[in-house]
Amino acid sequence: MGRSAAEVKLALTPQPSPESSGSSSASLFPDEALPPHEKKILCLLKADEQTHIDELVEKLENELTPSEIFAALFELELSGKVRQMAGKNFVKSF
Repeated sequence: MGRSAAEVKLALTPQPSPESSGSSSASLFPDEALPPHEKKILCLLKADEQTHIDELVEKLENELTPSEIFAALFELELSGKVRQMAGKNFVKSF
């Protein structure tokens, strides 16, 4: 019985620590934890208005390559900070 409890404890212990550290830094300092590319894109997006990807590329053409913009949008979408709408339009999701 003690052995199964130890196994359960070992199984549960590693999982919360990476998630809690990532989510706590994201919730306390949402923009400070982001790489510079992602911060620039997030500043251009609005929660109540869709922005087309071509507009983002045009506004950031002097600072970022299109591939850097696509990669940053992908990361923002994976982290839940951005949602892609129909027609390659993006909005903030918070």
